[in-house]
Amino acid sequence: MTEKSAEYGTLLVTQPAPGITLVTLNRPDRLNAMTNTMFDELEVVARKLSDDNDIRVVILTGAGAGFCAGYDLDDAERLPDLSALGMFDQQNRAARALAAVRAIPVPVIAAVNGAAAGGGFSLSLMADIRLGAPTAKFNAAFVKIGLSAGDLGASWLLPRLIGPAHAAEIAFTGRTVGAEEAERLGLLNAVTGPDDLLDRALAMAGQICANSPGGIKLSKRALQSNLEITSFAAALELESRGQALLTRCADMPEALAAFREKRAPHFTGA
Repeated sequence: MTEKSAEYGTLLVTQPAPGITLVTLNRPDRLNAMTNTMFDELEVVARKLSDDNDIRVVILTGAGAGFCAGYDLDDAERLPDLSALGMFDQQNRAARALAAVRAIPVPVIAAVNGAAAGGGFSLSLMADIRLGAPTAKFNAAFVKIGLSAGDLGASWLLPRLIGPAHAAEIAFTGRTVGAEEAERLGLLNAVTGPDDLLDRALAMAGQICANSPGGIKLSKRALQSNLEITSFAAALELESRGQALLTRCADMPEALAAFREKRAPHFTGA
């Protein structure tokens, strides 16, 4: 594995293969629980990745036994002491970090290796694709500590992902959703074997890297933007603009020629 690492207090950023960046939440002794330092570093890393045109896929995972246990409970004990505006600032700090992850213009794959609870659950929802080890589990823990399940984008993303009824039941009960159920609901794209989560994530990243960089970026933009568009006509307009733009990019003619050459024997009967 080729590694290109950067120094952060709560994250490990490496390059396991050309075009693929692996971001590992790196507080394993706390199940990668979130702190203000982690929020700040996630935002910085996400913005750096967004500006790097050599990056084609980002994989997000956790060190050790957990993906992310949510906001560190030692820090959470101080939240009631904040003023209303102080708490609002705290929420915005966390929200900026997660929104920056979702705004990365290339596909983000969450490799969920254990518990994704509270804010960790929300962080997993920022990814475009989620793969889970058999130990993956999800928990909207907010209601367990007297807070709302409407936190860090969960109330917007979760119903769109698994439907409003399932989202409501998970949010209101605060129960844990295991890997198999998560796959059945569509919360996980797939459950991997016990030891091949990162290998599967890297293999999927490799499949994505084999396609047109511009095509992938505009596919992500169309899929995200059209979640927020209520008009079919507006969705078609956005798609048409993307296709028109891509035909003026250098890699589209090359990709088309390669595809035609690969498919030609099937059309000629060879």
